[in-house]
Formats: sequence, structure tokens, C-alpha cells
Amino acid sequence: MDRNHLLRQVAYMKNSLFDQGYLDREQFTQLEELQDDANPNFVEEIVTLYYNDSARLIQNMEQTLVNRPIDFVRLEEILHQFKGSSSSIGAKKVNDACTQLREYCSAENTEGCSRTLQLVKQEHAVLRTRLETYFQMVREAG
Repeated sequence: MDRNHLLRQVAYMKNSLFDQGYLDREQFTQLEELQDDANPNFVEEIVTLYYNDSARLIQNMEQTLVNRPIDFVRLEEILHQFKGSSSSIGAKKVNDACTQLREYCSAENTEGCSRTLQLVKQEHAVLRTRLETYFQMVREAG
């Protein structure tokens, strides 16, 4: 495949991530603007750090939900950190699910929290798979 075709595919994939609501266009574009020749893999490195950190935060939220009594304040603290990290890379669907989870935490709704944490995990996993594919395409086009 020629480079121009690959570059068009990369652009199409990125736009589909925006159009389908997986990524926030403005936030992800700001992140990309920080990338330069001195650090050509900046965005991928930031996303990798996000996934390493967020896996730990998700595990902490799961653990907090199985402990009795549930410490909803602690759950909200972890969620706040996770939501902030997700915002920093523009993970829009993950963030939207976090907003729902926060509402259930505030209401101290255990079932709602458990159900919505599964949605957070699902959106987190889908975005990870799509971003891995995107970065693979970026490397091939590079």
C-alpha cells in the first residue's frame, strides 16, 4: 500500500473515532499539537500511560465495590481521578460512562454503580482496541 493511501486511512480512522463519539475532537487534537519531531510518538506514549494507570484505577474501583460496607466517598475519589485521566486524552464515551457512575455513587446505589462500572470497563476496552489499531496504522504510514 502506498503512503498516501495509508495516510488517508489514518485520517479516516481518526475522524471515525471522533464521529462515533469515542474521542473528543478538541481534546485529542490539543494532545496531538504537543507532538513534534523531537517527540514523534508523544500521543501514543500518553495513551499508553493512561491505559497503564487506568487499569489500576478500574481495579481499585472494583475492589471498593466488593468491600462491605461500600465506601462511596472512596469510590468517588478513584472515579474522579479516572475521569480526569480519561478527559486528558479525550476519551469521550469513557467520560460519559464515568458521569453516569458518579451519579450512582452520589445516590449510593450499589447496583447502579456495579452495572455502570461494567459499562465504563466496556467503553475503556473498546477505545483501547480502536486506539491500538489507529496507532498501528500511524506507525505503518510513518
